[in-house]
Amino acid sequence: QVQLVESGGGLVQAGGSLRLSCAASGRTFSEYTMAWFRQAPGKEREFVVVINWSGGRTYYADSVKGRFTISRDNAKNTVYLQMNSLKPEDTAVYYCAADPDVHTWVPLITTESSYMYWGQGTQVTVSS
Repeated sequence: QVQLVESGGGLVQAGGSLRLSCAASGRTFSEYTMAWFRQAPGKEREFVVVINWSGGRTYYADSVKGRFTISRDNAKNTVYLQMNSLKPEDTAVYYCAADPDVHTWVPLITTESSYMYWGQGTQVTVSS
């Protein structure tokens, strides 16, 4: 029901900023929970942030809280990830994910198996 395409990745120096976008297709986008995950070379995919259907509730990984901001525009079928004060450890492929279910239990919303739909990813590289 949902197709996701990420964009906005690139190369940036430490301390810089990037804004990622996830464009979605599907008439039910506004009802979906949306999340960002990332996977660095040689590491497992990890949770970054999640946002509920209305955009009123979010949950961030400790590693990005205070630096990253998620938002969504349901009219444009798009979710964003504003990344500020980037660090070399933020280097990873960033994936957008979506799921039609409403999750409230933290172990579920932070687990990749909870999400039904995934984008192909966009590379973010932060140099020192």
